[in-house]
Amino acid sequence: MNTTSRLKNWEISLLLALCITLLAGTWASAKQTELSSNLVRLHVIAVSDDETEQAIKLRVRDAVLAYLSPSLESAKGADAARAIIASRLSGIETAAETAAQGRPVRVTLSEEYYPTREYETFTLPAGKYESLRVILGQGQGHNWWCVVFPPLCLSAAGKTEIAQTMDNEDYGIVTESNGYVLKFRLLELWGELMGQIH
Repeated sequence: MNTTSRLKNWEISLLLALCITLLAGTWASAKQTELSSNLVRLHVIAVSDDETEQAIKLRVRDAVLAYLSPSLESAKGADAARAIIASRLSGIETAAETAAQGRPVRVTLSEEYYPTREYETFTLPAGKYESLRVILGQGQGHNWWCVVFPPLCLSAAGKTEIAQTMDNEDYGIVTESNGYVLKFRLLELWGELMGQIH
């Protein structure tokens, strides 16, 4: 009877741990979806790690932002920003090609997995985000990424812009303020797990 009692306690503990894990995973999945629905990221990938190619990557980044940023100023939310970007993919490609100095350019708007990324004033947990990708040549070089909506690619942008597009909880999570560090860590772990599965 003593062995049976211990086995039942062990089973109950395991079941409880499983329930907590499932609840945490469900929360993290929903929160990641909510967080990513408020953002559109920009991902520029260089031909190679050659110094010249890396410099061209940054010129392409600047050209894409110069072309796209004025159009996104009128966007009232991420859905509107996605629609604006989608309607201007050929213009984005033309701007990128001009700056790429003859290198082939591919431009897409799709969901992409990102690792955790720290910016100056906030951190985005690992996970899938809508992404404007600009790939130069075979895209074998180091990449550059930022958040194109809200407009956080410029160093002057920061907490104010991201706070305007997020509710208080999401803002607390990405800035890891007001006691949201544990929630951020849960999202980060969930994103990393999903990245390994895909």
